[in-house]
Amino acid sequence: MTKRNWLIVTAAALLVSVAAHGFMLSEWLHGRYLIGANDGMSQMVPFKHFLYESMRDGNYFYSERFGFGGGIFSQLGYYFSTSVVFLLTAAVTVCLEWAGAVDPSLQYWADATVFVSIIRLTVIQLLAVVFFRQLGLRTRYAYAGAVLYSVSVLYFRHVTYWEFFADAMLFLPLLLIGAERIMRSGKPAVFVVAVMLSMADNFYFAYVNFLLTFIYIVFRWFIPIAGRDVSKLRQMIQFIVGGIAGAALSAPFFVPAVYGYLNNYRPPFEGEIPLFRMHDNFLTDGRVVVLPAIAVVALLLFPLYKNRLFRLFALLTTMLAVLHESPAAGSLFNGLSAPQYRWEHMLMLVAGGTAACTLQYWKTLRVKDIAVAAAGAIGLYAIFTIVDRGGGGSLYSDSLIVLLFVICALALLAAVRQFKHWDGALYLAVLAAALVTVILYQETKLALDNTDVGQVQGQGVPKSFLTSDGYNAAAPREMIQRLSADDPDELARFDWMIGLRNNTPIVQDFLGMSMYSSLLNKNLLHFYWDDLSIDMGRESVSRYAGLGGRANLYSLLNGVYAVRGEHGNPVPYGFREVAEQDDYRAYESSNRLPFVRTAGRVYTEAELADSPALAREHAMLDGIILENASGDTERAPEVTDLIRQADVKPVNAEYVGDTLVVTGENGGLDLHVKDRSLLKEDMYVSMYLKRTEADQGFAMTVNDYRTTRKRIDSIYRTRVYDLSIRIPSDETIRIRMPQGTYTLRDLALYAEDYETLKRAGQRSAAVPPPDVEWKGGRASIRLDNVDADPYAVMPIPYEKGWRAKVNGERIAIEKANYAFTGIRIGPGVNTIELTYYPPYFGISLLLAVITAGLLLVFRLLTRKKGTPRN
Repeated sequence: MTKRNWLIVTAAALLVSVAAHGFMLSEWLHGRYLIGANDGMSQMVPFKHFLYESMRDGNYFYSERFGFGGGIFSQLGYYFSTSVVFLLTAAVTVCLEWAGAVDPSLQYWADATVFVSIIRLTVIQLLAVVFFRQLGLRTRYAYAGAVLYSVSVLYFRHVTYWEFFADAMLFLPLLLIGAERIMRSGKPAVFVVAVMLSMADNFYFAYVNFLLTFIYIVFRWFIPIAGRDVSKLRQMIQFIVGGIAGAALSAPFFVPAVYGYLNNYRPPFEGEIPLFRMHDNFLTDGRVVVLPAIAVVALLLFPLYKNRLFRLFALLTTMLAVLHESPAAGSLFNGLSAPQYRWEHMLMLVAGGTAACTLQYWKTLRVKDIAVAAAGAIGLYAIFTIVDRGGGGSLYSDSLIVLLFVICALALLAAVRQFKHWDGALYLAVLAAALVTVILYQETKLALDNTDVGQVQGQGVPKSFLTSDGYNAAAPREMIQRLSADDPDELARFDWMIGLRNNTPIVQDFLGMSMYSSLLNKNLLHFYWDDLSIDMGRESVSRYAGLGGRANLYSLLNGVYAVRGEHGNPVPYGFREVAEQDDYRAYESSNRLPFVRTAGRVYTEAELADSPALAREHAMLDGIILENASGDTERAPEVTDLIRQADVKPVNAEYVGDTLVVTGENGGLDLHVKDRSLLKEDMYVSMYLKRTEADQGFAMTVNDYRTTRKRIDSIYRTRVYDLSIRIPSDETIRIRMPQGTYTLRDLALYAEDYETLKRAGQRSAAVPPPDVEWKGGRASIRLDNVDADPYAVMPIPYEKGWRAKVNGERIAIEKANYAFTGIRIGPGVNTIELTYYPPYFGISLLLAVITAGLLLVFRLLTRKKGTPRN
């Protein structure tokens, strides 16, 4: 293709990209964002802002602000930390900020979404043009196929909800270009680069795109379209060697990200995965993909199947369209987990190829062929509409049907060939139909999801939402800023989040104790779910939040402040009000413990395996709990179960055996403690609770404490049914839930007088306070071990990648208190240095450098060998 043609195609791609974003741009001009009010605003925008600030400040690998602390390079590798698009955007942003042109605030990253998306979509079109051109399609038809691939509802669904998903559409055509170069000419360089970029950018979508590329290669082997392909043996060798080389080059990015995935925990999917089930009407009401009308007509043009290129694309389109309705296929592409539909960009690519081939070979078709195909397409649309909604319609679905009739009419007129420009009209109609489809989709599908932020249906998230009480409330933010500035402990943590937005600490820039991310440190998740049975106020995977109001844990994890709104759960024991603003109050702990404590008593996880959560709290306050320990260890602390000293009475319910049937609108159990002398400061109520019906989730209250549980068939439930709820002491403990049938067993009741916490405070007050500095991946501690205790324990999450030196000597880090960091120390003054680098980063970097060197040497040798002698 000539330079002039490239300029025309690039200009057209940019123009079409801008037009496709017409609704998003209109919303932006009106002060609104087409960004998902949930994941978009809770993860995408905050993570980009957070990563940019962290990297700008020199914290590339770790941040103490990521929940309780975490490896951001690995745990956010699934999102943006290794994303090529984000890193390029960040590089441009640095330059613009240095020039004083932008202020990279949270709003900046929301504003930038639409403009980054326009550029990304333009590049996707250009890569798809190269791919189609390589297969023999002429430029104008290759461009039509590229538009149908890129200007798709799938792309805008990704950009709106999970922006980094859209990057996968960049690398798929690049991988296929590389595969074609190997198959046609035995040149692996582009394939190596494509593999490297795919794996470095996102390990998850690399897996998806590699599967799709493999499917394409297999089809290409059975349907050869080139004049003479390289032998399959040579292809296989180059695919394997090129894949290994690309993987090695990506290792510094890929390996830490995969470690972040492996170090995460999500309960295995237990639901049924049928082979087929219609979940998406991809003809007349698609929410994930919409097959272009021209592609549906093309699939019924049977004479074109004689053309190998058309046959390749048409068969792939048909197969992938069928697989789109297969939960089993969705599970396969999601790593054999819960079915997800994130691979369909390949369906759109081959559908675009099918349409492009049809337009290129249009003049070989007869009117009869086109009439039959048009009638068949109309019949398919009618069937899908009736099956999906019983014949009902909407603006979106009715418009897709109208577009089909327009395409069919123009196709017939072009076939008659009474007017030479009908072909051009059909071509333009195909492009226009793609634009109309995505604009309608944005307005009638995507914008609907933003009504939960108080917006009018069909509009985006207003800019004012970024500073609203539902997202970034000013009163608690200002209180936290004042308290943080006045507190001498720079590592004091605040228990505060807005509603269900666990990433509030990132949005409001404070050290918090909540996080929402697909990849989290599994030790922390088990700490919450299993080891300490901490209720978060809401059951959900990929999250943790607060400490259930349990004062012992606040003191252990440097949780100094708790902020509550008007309807918040009870304040932890020993917290006193220190600030008030509007409807918000801040409370400070009167039982503060130092960030680093020495421990003389050693408990083991095995010894505490059968102990209740309260006993484990006492063990952590008394000493240190280790996964494995040598030498003498302590027996588990004893706490008394008071359930036998309480009357258990059903209220609006029947309780027989382990089955609780709530018959009233709200009911449950009353636990009445018969001896008031048994009441202490707080009560811990423990139970196994599971709703037997799968129809809905439910809210449960224990006196003034409220929590919610997922429906039992939700893929986002934790599958943890053992609960421990802390409440201020009361003679009567009222457990309430809505009408339904529940399994409720292992009911236990414990009283907490906080004597163990007070003793821990007295011990800490008797020794010099430690000097602690922790910023990102480096921590420096000066600790005077007056009592010659063998261990130091600190609330830095245990994670592979941390290295420790004590008085200049390398020391192994141990997992302490189930999820945190313990180190052996000596008597007297100890200087502790902690340093974090992503797991296997050094060896991965070395592997990448060696591979790059070998490839360079190979390139120089082959170039020298190919130089003719004089």
